[in-house]
Amino acid sequence: MPATDVKSVAVAAPCGGTRPVSAPGAAPAAAVTEGWVHSTETCGTVDGPGIRYVLFLSGCPLRCAYCHNPDTWHRHDGTLTSVAEILTDIGRYRGFIQAKGGVTLSGGEPLTQPRFVKALLRGCKAMGLHTALDTSGYLGAKVDDEMMADLDMVLLDIKAFSEKTYHRLTGAELKPTLDFARRLAALGKPIILRYVLVPGWTDHDNEIRALAAFAAKLGNVQRVDVLPFHQMGEHKWHDRALDYRLAGVAPPSEELAEHTRRLFREAGLAVD
Repeated sequence: MPATDVKSVAVAAPCGGTRPVSAPGAAPAAAVTEGWVHSTETCGTVDGPGIRYVLFLSGCPLRCAYCHNPDTWHRHDGTLTSVAEILTDIGRYRGFIQAKGGVTLSGGEPLTQPRFVKALLRGCKAMGLHTALDTSGYLGAKVDDEMMADLDMVLLDIKAFSEKTYHRLTGAELKPTLDFARRLAALGKPIILRYVLVPGWTDHDNEIRALAAFAAKLGNVQRVDVLPFHQMGEHKWHDRALDYRLAGVAPPSEELAEHTRRLFREAGLAVD
């Protein structure tokens, strides 16, 4: 990623491209109006409903064993970018995303930069755009009432449903994520629940059934996405001399993936 002494500029790009939002040049502006950006995807179709402008923010407090983007863990691996520049760039795609799509803030973990996220959400709502936050929920306590009001949907990644498994997988506690899910439910804020299926790690029927029961009881989960683990990010761990604990773990079979989807369906949830 670019060094930290560069500043982003809005650059028109063909729909569907993923590229860093940086260029050499100007100095950073005021802290409150800037944040660290890893990259953008201008016409995403898997991070929320419809066609999405997806902004990947740098920084994440979790260290998930299956993370395929360890290059987003550290905030300063990204590019310091102003809110105004990002909103100008989003405005260029407004015609594509306004009808049924919108803007998704992802990462890394976007809530490592809550004031930046808040400013971006406010700007997007001022343009009449649908907004979504793609988060682990671990830092959900940082979402204040104003930020919540500008959120239309949360893509909530619940990575496991026991403290033991969650900590083994992420190095963090599960409880903050579940607290955030309950808060979203109390406010009637729609959730798309994401669950990464890793053989030997997150394929235990008892935990999946317990998570499904929890999600069904919330009453605001629109859909569950079961995401099969893959090895496409393994090279990034090696490039950074990180200890990759899932080396040699095969992706789940289609039979196991369908079995997992069925466990969620049995709880009355819609599953993709």
